[in-house]
Amino acid sequence: MAEVQKPIVVMKRYEMKYILTAEQTEYFKEAVKGHMEIDKFGLTSIASLYYDTPDYRLIRTSIEKPKFKEKIRLRSYGLATESSPVFLELKRKAYGIVYKRRVQSTIPLVNKFFDGEGDICAGGQINSEITYFRDYYKELAPACLIIYDRVAYFQPDGDLRLTIDHNPRYRADELNLTHSMDGISLLPEGSTILEVKVQQAVPIWLATILSEGKIYKGSFSKYGTAYKMQMEKIRNI
Repeated sequence: MAEVQKPIVVMKRYEMKYILTAEQTEYFKEAVKGHMEIDKFGLTSIASLYYDTPDYRLIRTSIEKPKFKEKIRLRSYGLATESSPVFLELKRKAYGIVYKRRVQSTIPLVNKFFDGEGDICAGGQINSEITYFRDYYKELAPACLIIYDRVAYFQPDGDLRLTIDHNPRYRADELNLTHSMDGISLLPEGSTILEVKVQQAVPIWLATILSEGKIYKGSFSKYGTAYKMQMEKIRNI
């Protein structure tokens, strides 16, 4: 597992998503050379365990595309163990701006937290927000596991960040971060998810690359898509 150093605990930014074909992915990777650099971790497998209420209130609300929505997830970089670092993230989106609160922990401590035993970290604003979220929704439990293989790019001396997620997949069983990185594909083979993450405006050079590659902004939720696919499977059964 890649070492995680000085994790960011508070983030506020705009996020734009694009679904790319295999051909567009290769075009984009070539086009951003000279503008962006791949971070030191290279290709990293990421697993995010989403928590929800028994009636899936959080994801059902999110799918309706309200002006404000929120989710909570537990993330690992690579296959986790009981003692390896994991990250509990509270993600909110309001009027197009994404706000994220994140704390580092371990699986046993997170399990105790969702069982209502104490705080997730030693006080502070982030602890208060995450604890309030848990107490407000009540009965939160693992609902869906999202996995993908990510390459992250950064802009030297800038705030622009790009990620390309390969082979996004999900599991509705074995809902833990220690079992495997296997899952059911969310997209056609070869397709990827490009995310543009910036605090200010998208630079002109990037807008030009996207336009020339006929890459258009869309709306795609990994958890939302997984939920719809799982509900369709249940209906068919």
